[in-house]
Amino acid sequence: MSSGVKVSQECLEQFQSLKLGKKTKYIIFTLSPDNTEIVVSKTSESQDYDEFLAEFPPAECRYAIYDFEYQKGDEGKRNKICFYTWSPDDSKVKQKMLYASSKEALRKALVGIATEIQGTDFSEVSYETVLEKVSRSTF
Repeated sequence: MSSGVKVSQECLEQFQSLKLGKKTKYIIFTLSPDNTEIVVSKTSESQDYDEFLAEFPPAECRYAIYDFEYQKGDEGKRNKICFYTWSPDDSKVKQKMLYASSKEALRKALVGIATEIQGTDFSEVSYETVLEKVSRSTF
């Protein structure tokens, strides 16, 4: 089910910058105040995963893209672009439903995502949990 929420042009531009430019490490997306558009809330060049997680409010939904860098055996460093859907248990039901029904519009617009991460609490988006998921994926 689609909510009719649009993806702003800035979302696409920032994603291309992250994917191709490799300067941006993560992008946080939110809904516009009138709930008609997905917009960029923040971008960062910080490599600090804890700093990235600190951008997830404990009672509000968000989407995010993170350029996840990790080591896999002797193969050296690898990167996977991860798409996060953050929908904490404490967020309002209406907000959760709106984010859930708008997710696909953003997901389809951002071509090149390797792994999808869904989180309702911080244990589901912890570095170790995501590392395990990206290490298993065969993309």
